[in-house]
Amino acid sequence: MSCAKRRLRYTNRYELRHDILTSPKALDSYASSAGAFDNRPIGVFDSGFGGLTVASEIIATLPNESIVYLGDSGRCPYGPRSLTQVDGFVQQISRWLLTQDVKMIVIACNTATAAGLAHAQESFSVPVLGVINPGARAAQTASENKRIGVIATQATVDSGAYTHAIRALDEEITVFSTATPRFVEIAEQGVRMAQGPIESFTAQASKVYIRPAFQEIARDYLEPLKRCDIDTLVLGCTHFPLLKTLIGSIIGDQVKLINSAYEVAKDVQGILQARSQLACENNQAQYRFYTTGRDVEEFQDFGSRVLNFPMETVNYLRLEEDE
Repeated sequence: MSCAKRRLRYTNRYELRHDILTSPKALDSYASSAGAFDNRPIGVFDSGFGGLTVASEIIATLPNESIVYLGDSGRCPYGPRSLTQVDGFVQQISRWLLTQDVKMIVIACNTATAAGLAHAQESFSVPVLGVINPGARAAQTASENKRIGVIATQATVDSGAYTHAIRALDEEITVFSTATPRFVEIAEQGVRMAQGPIESFTAQASKVYIRPAFQEIARDYLEPLKRCDIDTLVLGCTHFPLLKTLIGSIIGDQVKLINSAYEVAKDVQGILQARSQLACENNQAQYRFYTTGRDVEEFQDFGSRVLNFPMETVNYLRLEEDE
């Protein structure tokens, strides 16, 4: 069967609301008008390099799929910004990704998902996925005592997005949310510090170098959640899987850590398969990386460590905030 590129559009912009994403009947309904293969890339974006943890899972799950990744490092962090402003960024970046002929958009940022997923799904004709509902589903499945913790940026916590998504699945669950803004800073500092030979060896388990001071910060954030008797903790920022070893050492082995990246990759696979939009089995995947930050070399170093393979080229992209 031919692997010719297919130009596919939704007839209904509301088809990919996340509340129906897991419905087999809904997924099956997408396939009827779809072609056989689609080698166009998947668009993925985040406020920086943290979303590369999601891109990495997509690459592992779907090695034939090409990816266009944009890290909005020039406007990072999103966490302290208003949800309205971040929603504007989501619209702007999604429009740019569509100029790159992507067949799907993945918002690989919890704050951006909380602020702009619904608006993006209404605005654009390609599937748009976020990271909150996949994480909520995984947490609801994993929890046995129905007490779930969430750590995230201030904006994500203030939005209540995780609480709503988890309790929509099971209203008997109690959700304890804590803003942990310094974890983003720790992740980025830890990656920078993991460049030397000794530090790199120490950082192998978590990809970041953990200073004793980082452990004190983590303890201040996580001890109150431990006292809430949670059995599951959602890593509600795509930076946080980089700190899994640190977080796990404080929260304890009895608490399951939820990284939504794996669930997102499965959703991407399911949607593309149902729409017959998977790339050909012999497609040579291509990865293109962009950053709005001026320090392209630093982004390249960070990204190579997160992805576990060298980013050969990173392109600078200028985006105006008032566009």
